[in-house]
Amino acid sequence: MKAERLDKVLSHQGFGTRKDVKKLLHKGTVTLNGSVVTDPSVHIDIDTDILSIDGEQIKLRRDLYIMLNKCADVVCANKDGEHRTVFDLIDENLRHEFLGGELHCMGRLDIDTEGLLILTTDGQLTHRLLSPKTHVPKTYAIRLRDKLTEEQKNQYLEKFSKGFWIEPDQNEPGFDCQPAKLVWLPSAVDTETAQNANGCDCILTIYEGKFHQVKRMFLMMKNEVVYLKRITMGNLKLDSRLKTGEWRELEDEEIKALAMDE
Repeated sequence: MKAERLDKVLSHQGFGTRKDVKKLLHKGTVTLNGSVVTDPSVHIDIDTDILSIDGEQIKLRRDLYIMLNKCADVVCANKDGEHRTVFDLIDENLRHEFLGGELHCMGRLDIDTEGLLILTTDGQLTHRLLSPKTHVPKTYAIRLRDKLTEEQKNQYLEKFSKGFWIEPDQNEPGFDCQPAKLVWLPSAVDTETAQNANGCDCILTIYEGKFHQVKRMFLMMKNEVVYLKRITMGNLKLDSRLKTGEWRELEDEEIKALAMDE
């Protein structure tokens, strides 16, 4: 990892502008590997060097990775004049540019869709995972408007397993939907994979991410999705301990699991 200027590192750790950082350094309370440092142009390695302020070690990082259990009625956008955004749910001191870049959503969920959403500053990982060539699986817990007979459920299974044409929606073109994995759930199920699924009817795994894809797939079957929650993305599962609207930073092993989906 290349070395970075000290003032740049501190600024991207949330300590204000370069001018603010310069004032902080002049106070003599910043130490680098145990020695006081006042020169903002000093270069440091964020992976190996130890940086402290007022005796407290600063956790240095190039990128931020957050798992959010998205609630309904919030949008996946930086700003919205009408609704709260997912960024309003996380700590304000994390809403700044890191060395890796700006915090952004790794993919999007509709305003009425709940569940697993990743917020990160790692643009390269986001690009690789969302590339149409990657086919990262995404799994959803779903409740439908219409209850189905066993015969109808089998028709859905056959249709989804083969893939089919999806009609255009608003300004979005139609497309050939890839084969998807559909699993029907027993009544009132609360299995490990569908935990807190709110009485969902089925679990669906898709391998692409077209506009409103899950909803459009069921509309083609003359049915309607009335509740939708993403529970997995690639090798990463939504932490069942996170209540709706709660978040936490990803652990190192979870970040590695995401990277393995490339």
